Amino acid sequence: MKYSKTLRNNNTIWSDTTSHKQQTQYTNDFNIRFVFSGDEEYNIGRRKLTLYPDQFLILNKGTQYTSKIDSASPVESFSMGFDQGFLQDFTNSWQLNERKLLDRTSSRVHEYDFSETLYPFKGDIRFNVQHLKNYMDKGASNEILINEYMHHCLLNYYTIYDKEIYKKIDSLKFLNRSTKVEILRRLNLAKEYLLSNFNQNISLEELADHACLSVNHLLRTFKQAFHQSPHQFLMQTRLQRAKLLLKTTDYPINEIVNLVGFECPSSFIRLFKNRYDITPLKFRCSL
Repeated sequence: MKYSKTLRNNNTIWSDTTSHKQQTQYTNDFNIRFVFSGDEEYNIGRRKLTLYPDQFLILNKGTQYTSKIDSASPVESFSMGFDQGFLQDFTNSWQLNERKLLDRTSSRVHEYDFSETLYPFKGDIRFNVQHLKNYMDKGASNEILINEYMHHCLLNYYTIYDKEIYKKIDSLKFLNRSTKVEILRRLNLAKEYLLSNFNQNISLEELADHACLSVNHLLRTFKQAFHQSPHQFLMQTRLQRAKLLLKTTDYPINEIVNLVGFECPSSFIRLFKNRYDITPLKFRCSL
């Protein structure tokens, strides 16, 4: 289903379902991007990201990007754009003290710059976005309700941002905060690379080079931020992708093994059972 809606406060909702697309453009506002089936590739500068249904992507105002869909089956894309005034009002409502909340004399609109990376799409934010999409898919037009949904999605995102950015910055064992911020930015490059290339044979040297860190520096700080090694993170990602394919496709298990990057079916089955306490075949049969 394809539609685009601009609200009176300049917030936007956009949805598309297509098998083939490639476009290069700038974002006019703060964007949250999702896919509900398949995957969509993004190029942001020299970074190449792949967006899957269990993730969402943040794009700040003015970011140039290229998005591409090339799939045998339709990919559902969904996006929310937040006007800078709406974003500022939301941020003020959470950060300002009571006296300043009542002061509406300032008309200056700030531009916010969030970490443009992949975030986990689950829990409350998934619940709210799914309900908003279902509501929009029906052709609904109640702007009060749509803005309430968008308000709650921002609230969910700020909670995730606190967990994925601020708390991870605090977990890094450096004295200087600017150093922590820069290290996490580089670690997120490594994380994105693993999430987008999980089906490839990735070496530590390749991963460290992508993050502009030495191998040992990467190993030490990645564990501090994400509480697991890069290899453990990669295995977790492959198992999550396999679980999604088992749930949403009819691919044979041996083919799924290859699609997610495992070389040996027996090790895949063992790891899947260790993580989910059920074999891949029984998981598929239980759906």
